[in-house]
Amino acid sequence: MTPTYIKARPLLALIAILGWVAVLLQLYLSMRYAAGNGKSLGQGLVIYFGFFTVLTNWLVCVAVTLPLLAPSSAPGRFFVRPAAVGWITASIAFVGIAYYVLLRHVWQPQGLQLVADVLLHYAVPILVLIYSLAALRGMALRWTAPLWWSLYLVAYFVYVLIRGVLIGTYPYGFVDVSLLGYALVMRNACFLLVAFWLLAYVLVLAWRLGKRD
Repeated sequence: MTPTYIKARPLLALIAILGWVAVLLQLYLSMRYAAGNGKSLGQGLVIYFGFFTVLTNWLVCVAVTLPLLAPSSAPGRFFVRPAAVGWITASIAFVGIAYYVLLRHVWQPQGLQLVADVLLHYAVPILVLIYSLAALRGMALRWTAPLWWSLYLVAYFVYVLIRGVLIGTYPYGFVDVSLLGYALVMRNACFLLVAFWLLAYVLVLAWRLGKRD
């Protein structure tokens, strides 16, 4: 366990608390919405786990909780590796930026949904970014790392397409094949992939330029 990680434990604990509150609050709200619209528990869960935001925040929760509770376990050691921290950070930062640019004007959440919205899209991404700037400061991650990290995004896109074929709905309008067709959806996916790479390489450069204590 590195000195940087030991110093960052309070921040990781804060991320874990806010992250679990966010994903569980959104789960409750999603189940309540599903029930109010005559959908079953299973259908509500399918809708809930269709969103990249939800899946990535769950990933963050696992990634910060396991090193805290089981630091000697294989997963606990994995999630404090520089490449893993970089992957988690790039993914959740992409959630925040993509939401701010593409989706924040689509709806106006109120009440508890606003709380969940802020936690999922702003608070957790910002705190993870702060953690990464301390944990990865001065580290020269491989320039190929963002390409590997983007496989998570590609896997999600494949999952969304298969899920859409099976249940006939899509979590985001820009990947809705029933409305846009496959050609336009593939174009949108390519734009998002390139945007992810740009973000990831900016982060890698920022971490490289930092000076370690």
